[in-house]
Amino acid sequence: MTTVKLVITIIQLILCVGLTAIVLMQSGKRSGLSGAIAGAADTYLSKNKARTLDAKLAKMTKWVAIVFVVLTLVLNMIG
Repeated sequence: MTTVKLVITIIQLILCVGLTAIVLMQSGKRSGLSGAIAGAADTYLSKNKARTLDAKLAKMTKWVAIVFVVLTLVLNMIG
């Protein structure tokens, strides 16, 4: 059981560093509410938002965070 716990802990540590890096690579949401009011949603760039690097980083953040939480729960149940 200790080997499994050690492997999961190492994977969780790698995910932690990866999650931190992914979050730091994302750009800030500078426009905020003023961008929505000004009509920035109608631009060409907003229509292709799903293909941008920020959208991919947001998806990666979500999935890495889910795996991190699941591994935390598993480690809590093991030991």
